[in-house]
Amino acid sequence: FLYTYLKDIRLVYAPPLAIGNFGGEVDNWMWPRHTGDFSFMRAYVAPDGSPAEYSLENIPFTPKKVIKLAPEGVVEGDFVFIMGYPGKTYRHRTSYFLEYEEEFRMPYIVDLYQWQIDIMDQMGENDPEIELKLTSRIKSLSNVMKNYRGKFIGLKRLKLVEEKRKEENALQEFISANQLLNAKHGSLFSQIEKIYKDKRTSGPRDQLLYFLIRSSSMMNYAYLLYESSIEMQKPDSDRENSFMNHNKDQTLNRIMISMENFYEPADKAILKDLLLRAAVLPKNDQISALSGIIEHKDINSSINGFIKTIYRESRLVNPELYTNLWGKTTAEIEAIEEPFIKLVAELYPVYQEWKENDKIRKGKLDELLSKLVDIKKEFQGKNLIPDANGTLRLTFGNIKGYSPSDATWFHPVTTLDGVIQKNTGVKPFNTPQRLIELYNKRDFGTYRTHGFTSVPTGILYDMDTTGGNSGSPVLNAKGEMVGINFDRAFGATINDFKWSEDYSRSIGVDIRYVLWVTDKFSNAQHIIRELGLRREATD
Repeated sequence: FLYTYLKDIRLVYAPPLAIGNFGGEVDNWMWPRHTGDFSFMRAYVAPDGSPAEYSLENIPFTPKKVIKLAPEGVVEGDFVFIMGYPGKTYRHRTSYFLEYEEEFRMPYIVDLYQWQIDIMDQMGENDPEIELKLTSRIKSLSNVMKNYRGKFIGLKRLKLVEEKRKEENALQEFISANQLLNAKHGSLFSQIEKIYKDKRTSGPRDQLLYFLIRSSSMMNYAYLLYESSIEMQKPDSDRENSFMNHNKDQTLNRIMISMENFYEPADKAILKDLLLRAAVLPKNDQISALSGIIEHKDINSSINGFIKTIYRESRLVNPELYTNLWGKTTAEIEAIEEPFIKLVAELYPVYQEWKENDKIRKGKLDELLSKLVDIKKEFQGKNLIPDANGTLRLTFGNIKGYSPSDATWFHPVTTLDGVIQKNTGVKPFNTPQRLIELYNKRDFGTYRTHGFTSVPTGILYDMDTTGGNSGSPVLNAKGEMVGINFDRAFGATINDFKWSEDYSRSIGVDIRYVLWVTDKFSNAQHIIRELGLRREATD
């Protein structure tokens, strides 16, 4: 694969939030869906056509090939496919992995995220400015949390741990029956089981360490800055990925964007909660670098005092100061006497030990799982479909409804009728008045295609997608774009562990809704023309 990196990308159009996020977290991972989740971007290049940073002299990029749109859309049964970059699936993992996920890791994260969502929701409830600052973070946490809840249901409904155990018992019998295999791999499953027992034992401490520098923005800023002082002194090839020359500016840019939405009261509350969780870790798992904060008779008072002092004395949320310190030596960073840097410096050896232990565990598991896949191939007498790993994949299927529960059937195409039916005038179902007026006038143009009472809004299909497929074009049999993939149905969150024709369904916004909102709702006919569609076809 040859890549061209285009650096000047500009937002052309995005629908109002009441369309682009219609249904909010209520409808997230759900079907029927009526969310207009799309936007238009335009790429720019230098006048000579080469990739360039933003400049007023840049011109729109003209690719050799473009995907054509299919404004006629799709109907039930139509063939569709996606080429995209699904992140990760875990279908060749063992029952021990699934058990660990179901009984420990996912419940831990759901509990932690729910608490953080609730506290941030309360803070933004009566202040739109605060709500806007916290919206992106709440949405991100809610997305994961609801995904995990769907996985819980799927794991229990399918009894997937039990199913995996049966498969593994059959594989163990196959191994035991072959003298050569048994000599090499007879203890394969017991070795995997031991690793997951160790993970369960250290799990609470491991998770606390992970989220201490992930959930608290201040801890995250300090950790990344301190780490930059170590990593960026190394040769480029020896650095952690985030600090390599081709990534270090992007890493810094993400931090700058985060600082724009930083809200100190929320960060204080989150850090306090994490420290309280650290205080109740088993004695052998206590984090020594935190002992001065949490080892007191009145832990709550001690943590409150620490939080008050460290945030008052910190100067870290200063983009200019932060940027100037990025990549400086450890001595230069420590010289500013920043309290969060001081805390991170004390914690850094703990993190290095934790990361090294995690690498060792992962290395052992990777080797064991590689052997397991080879044995499964031999046992089944065929190649296996590999798990997704962020590389380009193709999946195909059909526009198809499904039955998520007894006596329930969901059709695979939603329409504007459903938007109006769901409208309450209150977020997240606050349909814009102009859209309601267009609907009442039946002003659908040619976007209400044959067989539909109004403009189609969402489509459902039985393709195999996962996280990372969002934004992928949904293409018809001619390779024309009929929608944009952005979600899965609630029952399909289990896709990461197992795919099924019965319940695995993915969701896209219908191209007819994209075009109708752009043309009729927003009067952006110049975009319609730029997309290569004739204006008169929309009248």
